[in-house]
Amino acid sequence: MPKPLIVLTDLAKKFGHKAAVDKISMSIGQGEVFGFLGANGAGKTTTIRMLCGLTKPTAGRASIDGLDVWRDRFRIRSKFGYVSQRFSLYADLTVRENLRFFAGAYRQDHINEKVDRMVKEMDLEPYRDSRAGKLSGGYKQLLSMACALIHEPALLFLDEPTAGLDPVHRQQIWDFLYQVTQSGTTIFVTTHYMDEAERCTDVGFVQHGRLVAKGSPRQLKQALGGDLLEVHVEPPMPAVLELRKFPGISAVDLRSGRLRIHAADPQALVDQWQQYWPFPGLKFLGYSWVEPDMEDVFNAYAQGRHSPNQVQAALK
Repeated sequence: MPKPLIVLTDLAKKFGHKAAVDKISMSIGQGEVFGFLGANGAGKTTTIRMLCGLTKPTAGRASIDGLDVWRDRFRIRSKFGYVSQRFSLYADLTVRENLRFFAGAYRQDHINEKVDRMVKEMDLEPYRDSRAGKLSGGYKQLLSMACALIHEPALLFLDEPTAGLDPVHRQQIWDFLYQVTQSGTTIFVTTHYMDEAERCTDVGFVQHGRLVAKGSPRQLKQALGGDLLEVHVEPPMPAVLELRKFPGISAVDLRSGRLRIHAADPQALVDQWQQYWPFPGLKFLGYSWVEPDMEDVFNAYAQGRHSPNQVQAALK
């Protein structure tokens, strides 16, 4: 594992009697793309706010590049950039003016040179003199990233940066993120797009404020315990509802017209259905075995079908 840049030790935050973040311990290496996943309200944003020095931890500690995120919060702010899903730049300033403002705020040298380079790298040249508020959603996010990176930080926090963007702009943003990591910058990103989670080098799942799993996408998929049963049934929508009631099945997801089955003994289901199909209004057309993807992983944790103990045992 690369040298740790971020270290959390029993980090916790309570609001009244509610634990928003509950004793999270983990480390994130330099140059990694770390995906922080979980349902809404799981504690992701509160964790990021503590790491950014915006919210004081109730207990535990966290550090960025050896500096305590609360005690040294004013010193660490030069070490990271932050981009949220909500556009928060100056809408009445042009692209170049926004970049110049942030470069000056971070007391950068050679401001014009850095601004011109960032405009080029972010494919913002055609819009350099356009007001930021007039940009499309994708280019607003590219500009936000450019402003967050103008001071060349070691770490970039991204809170759902591609929410609401079309696939072309999502791909453009991820292409740029890969480029950024080549210089050693660490990316800490939250997302609800599981295809983006697949692109991370490491992923952590948080549920009810607790870290329930952490590993590479490949490790987490393997921890589910092997291939999943996928059946071809017509018509598929009524089949989802019927199969969810069948004994031994814990979940059914519809994927591209096929039903992905989560069950304790899927082979027993196949053997049974090949002998007798118990749904007279549905037509069984076949089955196959498929490798789990990150959406399967996310659903397993979010729906409580995979416990932390199971995950840790599988990752050992």
